[in-house]
Parts: sequence; structure tokens; C-alpha cells
Amino acid sequence: MSVEANKAIVRRFLEEAWNQKNPAVADELLAPTYVYRSSESAAVLGPAESKQLIGLFATAFPDAAATIEGIVAEADQVAVRWTIHATHQGDFGGLPPTGKRVVMVGMEFFRLEGGQIVERWSNSDTLGLLQQLGVVSPVES
Repeated sequence: MSVEANKAIVRRFLEEAWNQKNPAVADELLAPTYVYRSSESAAVLGPAESKQLIGLFATAFPDAAATIEGIVAEADQVAVRWTIHATHQGDFGGLPPTGKRVVMVGMEFFRLEGGQIVERWSNSDTLGLLQQLGVVSPVES
């Protein structure tokens, strides 16, 4: 696949899975051996677990809208910097809805093979999110 084709697959995954709240896109765009690694949780294996994660996030933040701030690619890898604006309206890891509007930022690397995403590494500002939700107090300098 070309670099542009790989970027299009990643854009489509982010748009359909996260903005359109369509976890079923994982069946098409994620390889059966897909692995998702993040700084916040254990590895997610395969499309089925990924669909559960997408569903949990959509329940907690049903109005979440991700914007791709930057995307670069080389060979089989695509890097994305994104911003999500959302309102906390459902359970989020045991935290009941706060109704607070939040902004979350992050970066991800995707590796693709044969038109599917096989690996994804994510790093997002979870501390900033928890501070906005009132779970963690901001550190004063």
C-alpha cells in the first residue's frame, strides 16, 4: 500500500470509529492480529476488544469529536496528533458522569500491512483529562 493509502485508512478509522461511533469499522480496518498499546492500560488484542473499547468511550463521551491536527507517514507507519472535545455524559472507568466539557490531546503511531492496521501505539494526556473531570487536583507551582 502507498503512504497516502495508509494515511487514508488511519483517517477513516479515526473518523468512523471515534467521530461516528461506529465500532463495526474495526472488523474491516483492523487485522485479526491487531494490537493496541497505550500508556494507560494493558494491550488490547484484536478487533473484538477494540470494538468494546470504542463502545466504552462512546458511552462515556457520546458527543466526542476528534480532530486530526497533524498526520505524517513513512513506509508502513502513520503518525497522528489529535485533539478530542467532548462532554462527560456516561460512566468512565467507574467515574459517574460529571457533565463537564473536556479537551483531550494525544499522539498515535499506526503500523499497517495489506490495507489493515496491525499495531497502534497511543499516548494521550490522561492526567489532564482527569484534572478536567475533577478526579485529580492540578499541581500548583
